Amino acid sequence: MSISPFPVAGAAGVRRTCLASVLMLAVMLTMQGCYYVQAARGQLDVLRHRQPIGDVIANPATPPELAARLSTLQSARQFASDELLLPENGSYTTYADIGRDYVVWNVIAAPEFSLEPETWCYLIVGCVAYRGYFSEDKAVQFARSLRGKGYDTFVGGVAAYSTLGRFDDPILNTMMRRDDVELVGLLFHELAHQHLYIKDDTEFNESFASAVEEIGLERWLSAREQSDALRQWNARQAMLQSMTSLVHRARTDLEALYASDLPAHEMRREKSERLQVLSAEAAMLAESGAGPNWLQGELNNARLVSLGLYRGSVAAFMGVYDDCDEKLACFYSAVEELAELPAPQRATALARISR
Repeated sequence: MSISPFPVAGAAGVRRTCLASVLMLAVMLTMQGCYYVQAARGQLDVLRHRQPIGDVIANPATPPELAARLSTLQSARQFASDELLLPENGSYTTYADIGRDYVVWNVIAAPEFSLEPETWCYLIVGCVAYRGYFSEDKAVQFARSLRGKGYDTFVGGVAAYSTLGRFDDPILNTMMRRDDVELVGLLFHELAHQHLYIKDDTEFNESFASAVEEIGLERWLSAREQSDALRQWNARQAMLQSMTSLVHRARTDLEALYASDLPAHEMRREKSERLQVLSAEAAMLAESGAGPNWLQGELNNARLVSLGLYRGSVAAFMGVYDDCDEKLACFYSAVEELAELPAPQRATALARISR
């Protein structure tokens, strides 16, 4: 889940959207050069692979499993508009096979002794806490350059991203790596970005979309009377919440450590020890079998930041939903009021709600 660095004005049809991309590319060439070139080329490549989902389903060459999953997504897309009050437009009515496992790779970075992420600023979308590349090699190269400057970094493959409704975003083959429940949830998540997005607050945007994903999936599975799938999904969510709690405790300890007057070499040692404890706690939790270990691999400040961006304020948004007696119109209205607050007041309000 990611935001395109250059969501421009909406367009109807491939020809018009491609023209818009070319015009935006001309502007970008005068700004951040190489980065925007790869972004524009990547966006154009996604657009040119789009086919109407109905055509893909009807094509005899389409594997039956893919046709069935696309049919499910068609139903979920309509459910999103009818029942979740999410935008009804041309997004996710087409399918694009771009021939790779991920559509973009996000680079997240944080200083060695800080949990404040590095941010990058773009036209229209404002500043975000990640930098996306359509090439894994370029993402890794950029992360390496940041590590050379003393940053902790994390490179993560992304299955889908949003242009915030400026383009008609397609369903991607990269999304099909997920099971059916996660796939539908991802659709709800990306549409939530089109419903509400505010500049310069990645955690707010991603946590809101994750909350809509949770709300949407519970309603979707309940409406389809998929009680077993709902139980399994609830177990995974409980596991994810437990992992999030582990990360929150580790972040609290590390923030206190980074605010201390310890010499750098001692701070580095204690940081490593605390991250080792977190890794061991996550491994033990994963042994329960309710879900995967989302904390496998190297842990550093950037990894903790990445988890905070998507889950940091979910509890607060779910609290808003509960306060609205689970009425979506009320929920969206309340969240929009939060979005209007200045950033410090918004963060304080969310922290108060989540308690």
